Amino acid sequence: MSGKNILFSVLLLFVPVSIAAHILEWGELTVFITAGLAILPLAAWMGSATEELAVVVGPTLGGLLNATFGNATELIIAIVALNAGLVDVVKASITGSIIGNLLLVMGLSMLLGGLRYKEQEFQPVVARVNASLMNLAAIAILIPTAVDFTSSGISEATIQHLSIAIAIVLMAVYIMTLVFSMKTHVYLYDAGVAAAEPSEDDAEEAKSKLWVWVGVLLGATILVAVESELLVDALEVATSQLGLTALFTGVVLVPIIGNAAEHATAVTVAMKNKMDLSVSVALGSSLQIALFVAPVLVITGWVLGQPMDLNFNPFELVAVAVSVLIANSISSDGRSNWLEGTLLLAAYAVLGLAFYFHPVIDGIG
Repeated sequence: MSGKNILFSVLLLFVPVSIAAHILEWGELTVFITAGLAILPLAAWMGSATEELAVVVGPTLGGLLNATFGNATELIIAIVALNAGLVDVVKASITGSIIGNLLLVMGLSMLLGGLRYKEQEFQPVVARVNASLMNLAAIAILIPTAVDFTSSGISEATIQHLSIAIAIVLMAVYIMTLVFSMKTHVYLYDAGVAAAEPSEDDAEEAKSKLWVWVGVLLGATILVAVESELLVDALEVATSQLGLTALFTGVVLVPIIGNAAEHATAVTVAMKNKMDLSVSVALGSSLQIALFVAPVLVITGWVLGQPMDLNFNPFELVAVAVSVLIANSISSDGRSNWLEGTLLLAAYAVLGLAFYFHPVIDGIG
């Protein structure tokens, strides 16, 4: 058993501990910390179950399954927070996930992979396609804020309707990217697919345990929903006790909790010189957040009667734009080294510090 698996197994102990902390009223800060730690291994189990089921159903359906459940943990946390009326935290988590995947995850992958291998390569064509998609995503989340800023007296309902329309466009683009990567231009992704392709023995083993993995996926999803409820209920008081704003919590802490397992996977495969797969995980997760998770949350907010739209804090938009710019610049040549990874991590550190010291505005805090 790898060190990562041992760590996640130990962290499972925090599932009953967090529930006990809630029932016995050990305090919001204790509940927040233990629930956050409990979500980490549950997210890993969801990821493992999804991968095993993908082996059974084949590459096309498997790719769709991975695309759908890739950010399921964060989506669950966001929906619970949205239902609780923490709209600003949800918006911050969207921008935080995009920034975290582009800078933190890809930066760590390039740094640690580059320390072991002098230079690593990945598909430049795929990197350029992903860069174009990230540019579109940045434009899409910028437009509602720009409309609000340049139009005096525009109503919240109008911004909401604009956001829903943009969300539909983004989801349509997301579907087209799935068709592009899994059907019409699958050859571009062959290297990454080959790196992740299971052996025949692994496929047979996965088939024999099909219903076990279905049960694991269902159980982990239910427990993530429970832990997310505990996390969100304690969030405001706990972050206040820690001296953190909800903006910083949403941009930094929530994405790390929701995506830790996926982050670990990207870094691990990079250290095995499978940078194609590592970049695919990092950029793919960012694109899924921007093109799928964000639109789903906008529509969910409309259904729940919560004012969820794509009108973001202007500083969040600046951070996203900067992240997309530097990530696209570094990944465009299809090569990476440890210095480029360091530059991405430095950019993440600068933005993280800025969010930490950012004053409470617009009801965020």
